[in-house]
Amino acid sequence: MLAKTEDRMSQKGGVTKRRHTGEDEEGGEKKRRGGAKGEQGDRVRNLLDALSVGYFRRVGERLGEGFADSEEREMFVENVLTEVRGKAALVAMDRTGSFTLQRLLPLCRPDQVAEVLAELGGESGSELKAVSCDQCGGHVVESAVRQISKLSQTAATTEEEEEGGVLEAQVLSLCQVVRDGIAEFIQHVHGSHVVRTLLHVLSGCLGPLRTETRPGAKNRNAVPQMTDFEVPTSFWYEMKNLTDTLIDNVNLSVTDSVASAVFQTMLTVSHRKRPKLCKQLLKRIMGYLTSRSAAPGVSPLLVFLKDQASSHLVEMIIQLSHKALLRDLYKNHLKGHLVDLALHSIANFPIQRLTAASAKHTMFLKLFDELIQGVEAILAAGHMGVIVQLAESCAESGEKQEDMIQCLLRAFHCAEPGTRHVSCLPLFMSLITYEVYYHSETAEGNIQTEVPLTSICYHGSRLVQSLAKFKERSLLLSSLRTQTPADLLTLASDPAGSHVLQALITTSSDKGRGKILKRLEGQFVPMACSRLGSRVLEAIWNSASVTHRHNIAQELVSCESRLRSDQFARHVWAKFALSHYIHRRGHWQEIQSGESKKRKLFSDILE
Repeated sequence: MLAKTEDRMSQKGGVTKRRHTGEDEEGGEKKRRGGAKGEQGDRVRNLLDALSVGYFRRVGERLGEGFADSEEREMFVENVLTEVRGKAALVAMDRTGSFTLQRLLPLCRPDQVAEVLAELGGESGSELKAVSCDQCGGHVVESAVRQISKLSQTAATTEEEEEGGVLEAQVLSLCQVVRDGIAEFIQHVHGSHVVRTLLHVLSGCLGPLRTETRPGAKNRNAVPQMTDFEVPTSFWYEMKNLTDTLIDNVNLSVTDSVASAVFQTMLTVSHRKRPKLCKQLLKRIMGYLTSRSAAPGVSPLLVFLKDQASSHLVEMIIQLSHKALLRDLYKNHLKGHLVDLALHSIANFPIQRLTAASAKHTMFLKLFDELIQGVEAILAAGHMGVIVQLAESCAESGEKQEDMIQCLLRAFHCAEPGTRHVSCLPLFMSLITYEVYYHSETAEGNIQTEVPLTSICYHGSRLVQSLAKFKERSLLLSSLRTQTPADLLTLASDPAGSHVLQALITTSSDKGRGKILKRLEGQFVPMACSRLGSRVLEAIWNSASVTHRHNIAQELVSCESRLRSDQFARHVWAKFALSHYIHRRGHWQEIQSGESKKRKLFSDILE
């Protein structure tokens, strides 16, 4: 994902970005949090005393230091749990106490975790609801439930099996509490996370902790890694019971974004661990969605696709659906409406998922023929994710690639006259039409003035990267070869453009790559000194022939002192073995020839 990334970025034309599930909304989460004043009031009357807060703060600091051996750790854990006994709920719902318990529970034995859960639940277990729906307590409950995954990691003794059985019973007790109050749990901003963790545990797969999944800029759209583990037989049946209870409340999934996230988790984990169950769940949810009343002759799905809460669930259904369900979805509900949906600020996202999912099936041809009619309108609406995904699906399926290229040429006004074809690359990357880019007053004018490469945008880069996977790339390569050396350097040093240059050069034939490298002569040194350009240069080097490597090295060694002193170029100098090139050229030549032969051998095997 640039690997495949989620296309929910800010879009041109002032289109409002669709909020993700779980984000604070003026009328949603904030109201829900504000509505829990009674609960907040109880916490004010039952705060953990200052002395205990200080104690648990020091415990947290000690946990961060680590332990010399297991005996010291076990003694420390037992001492802390002694302090927790009798006031577990107060500790769990205190901010400092919650953080400390979350770090302590992974060090506890299963029976100790079960003891904490039992005390949190009270005599009847009903108190677990209040703790689970608390901002701090919910994290503690989640952490306790997650510890069940450790039981399958080692061969258990009879004593360990008994300890594990106690924790298993407590998890099942929590499941009963959740099922009894399912509607309140799945709509609660904190309680819903406990339900989602239960779904993961019951199915036998866990993702990273919630505190570890807040994405940074580089991996915002990365899919969390799941860890599989064996679950007790009782969990197998409890998973079925919990999903049945959820399906009975499926109406909440289309009106509440928090509840919708629970259903999405249910489908995700069941698809991974219990495909047959997932198939049944998909069928039942789709049955509900398509049975709702709508205007005569209009599918209710068209309404759900445009709704903030339900559209996320429909996306997940599309993503996990099998061929028959996808075909039914398109044929009976979406056919003839794709362009209108693609133009909608919310519905365009499920259409992107449908385009991606259909790439493996023949239905993609019909879907393409319908969407291609509205490409210019979709571009004007700023919903570039739809266009990028359409190109990506063309590349994956191997179908309609020529039609896609011709449509884009027309959309960017560079199809006629034919002399404009060589201008397509900067137009695609900047998402600007020919007349605007070259400041041409009329569409008929074909006099092209030289304009420095500017305005390379994210979606434009994604589009060209998708087009670079097509069987016929000559149009893009011809356009690339007409760019000035300065523009190529700009491209290599741009956050979005560098991916384009790398994709086009590394996928070219040796002859085509040589023509592009010829245009880059004189720019290798500034490329090596650029943060992004140096990475592009390394990618070019890895795919280049010995002759091309020799030409690059010859230019680089002429600026040895500059390269050795630059923070980026010094890595290029080392990786290209340029010291060897200067002092032991024969040996350098042998090494490069050997690498070239290995690369060709592996390439032949892969093909």
